[in-house]
Amino acid sequence: MFKQIAAALVIASSSAIAAEAPKFYVGADVSSTEVDGSDRETGFGGFVGYKFNENIAVEAGYHRLADIDMYFYDSGTGIEGEGNAKVNQTAVSLVGTLPLNKGFSLFGRFGYNRLQLKTKATATGYGTSVTESESESENKVVYGVGVAYAFSPTVSGRVEVQKPHSDITKIAAGVSFGF
Repeated sequence: MFKQIAAALVIASSSAIAAEAPKFYVGADVSSTEVDGSDRETGFGGFVGYKFNENIAVEAGYHRLADIDMYFYDSGTGIEGEGNAKVNQTAVSLVGTLPLNKGFSLFGRFGYNRLQLKTKATATGYGTSVTESESESENKVVYGVGVAYAFSPTVSGRVEVQKPHSDITKIAAGVSFGF
């Protein structure tokens, strides 16, 4: 009899733990990124997360912050060229969430991100063409704040302002799907 009661308690407690199990989620966003001294660029990205509870999650993501095409022509020398610069972000963050009411919540992010700048330029002049490619990266702290709305228990939308670098501000709107 004791073994049956103990087994029932173990099953009941494991069911309660399973009901409160952390949730995985995936999502995508579009962003507007401003690098100090330049125009805003449209970006996009994806993220995955793991909720430890309704207030704490860990999240990883990859984002294309900017894709800038450049063209130049020097009428004095006749040299012309074109180039491209891409800024990518890979990040891992802790996300703290404060539930409000009717599906709304506030959240804050603090973590680590790696920013990578890839450039490629081709210049043509005097019958010659020269192409240069370069890549550099920098590791920085990332932080941000945002608001989220749960459309259903598994689908949420969010808007966030993020600082992946002191010279970069990203405003993103996204959707996530929990499972």
